[in-house]
Amino acid sequence: MTVHDRIVAEPFSLQRRNPAGGTKPLTAWGFANETDVLTDVLLGSPNFLRHLSTSSLSRKHLREAPCNVQIAQAQHKDLVAAYEHFGVNIHWHEPTPELPMQVYSRDSSVMTPYGAFITAMANWWRRGENYAAIRTYEKLGIPIYDMVTAGTFEGGDFNVIEDGVVLIGCGGARTQEEGARQVQAWFDREGWETRIAFIDEYYVHIDLMVVPIAEKLTAVCLACTEPGIVDWLKGKGHEIIDVPFQDTMALGCNFMSLGKDRVIAPTSSKTLIEKLKAQGFEVAAVDMSEISKTGGGIHCMAQALKRVPV
Repeated sequence: MTVHDRIVAEPFSLQRRNPAGGTKPLTAWGFANETDVLTDVLLGSPNFLRHLSTSSLSRKHLREAPCNVQIAQAQHKDLVAAYEHFGVNIHWHEPTPELPMQVYSRDSSVMTPYGAFITAMANWWRRGENYAAIRTYEKLGIPIYDMVTAGTFEGGDFNVIEDGVVLIGCGGARTQEEGARQVQAWFDREGWETRIAFIDEYYVHIDLMVVPIAEKLTAVCLACTEPGIVDWLKGKGHEIIDVPFQDTMALGCNFMSLGKDRVIAPTSSKTLIEKLKAQGFEVAAVDMSEISKTGGGIHCMAQALKRVPV
């Protein structure tokens, strides 16, 4: 199916969400969970990347050893090559110098089975990414489900655990409770099971601590994740792979599942990579050590646009 065909099949529209719930799922785009086969991904270019103070993690690196942007850009090329190796179709935000953090394409929007919703960024210097995301979805012909208008909310805090189940992170600094409650209400009306995880702002987003790997298999940093969340996952039959705290702080729990037991993970996540390979996963390990100093990892740098069941 060509991009033109997709535009015809799913015409672009703003705020297409049915306020009462029961919104019709898309046919050409979207996904039911984070572990089906990834066919299309949205990335942001690091061409205008700058190391800004977006979180405690990025501030720590600014103090101790700021990002070498040229090395970071080279690392991002390696990440792109990994997606190409696995045959994933890559779509791009249009890079502009006014948006130096747009490489983190997960922050400014969230893809759902019903279309994308536009988030509300916490840092004022990143709010233009939200408007740019609308233009990207218009270009691709992907409808906008809705837009966050109550407080701030960032895409790394929307974590689809399995079909119809979402874990919403709320650290207070990047995602405020008002935004989290608004998003939760949308998906409650769609008949989803929703749960809010209140986290310390030090951990930035929930996808630095909890990320699905495959069906009923989830990576979790047990040292910093609330026991109630872990019990909730186990109660759903999820096997937990523990990512050590030090690996997690190096964004080792921030990886991308491609489906069919394939994963792109940072080389810093040695424990996770070893455990996944022992279970027969194909892992593309990419060095993200320099670019991640600016505040995010592999999962933060990708917005899944379409997944298909295995």
